[in-house]
Amino acid sequence: MRILVVCGAGASSTFVALRIRKAATARSLPVTAEACPLDSLAERLPAADAILLGPHLGDRLAAIRHTADLAGVGVAVLPDTIFSSPAGDDALDLALNAAGAAPVQGEPQRSDGGPTHG
Repeated sequence: MRILVVCGAGASSTFVALRIRKAATARSLPVTAEACPLDSLAERLPAADAILLGPHLGDRLAAIRHTADLAGVGVAVLPDTIFSSPAGDDALDLALNAAGAAPVQGEPQRSDGGPTHG
């Protein structure tokens, strides 16, 4: 699964993408997560399975979702707290949900040691 974490310039999304990769590794999930500046999204969208928009881009969700739906790519807006979160599990779960990915079998371990489900 390929996740694009989108922000204005790609700087803050780099940290979120790194945390997502760590969370995916802890769960043994085949996930790649990459930062993507907004102005590069159109060219990178076709290869993605899920797009996570920075909270400051929430006002663009409808337009991005329309384009992403045509390509079969799930989209979600990250919560405001995501950039201060030390673990990437919440962002990973949001991306898996947006992409319609099936839940992981067994008892996966969260990278922050917390429960994997509510």
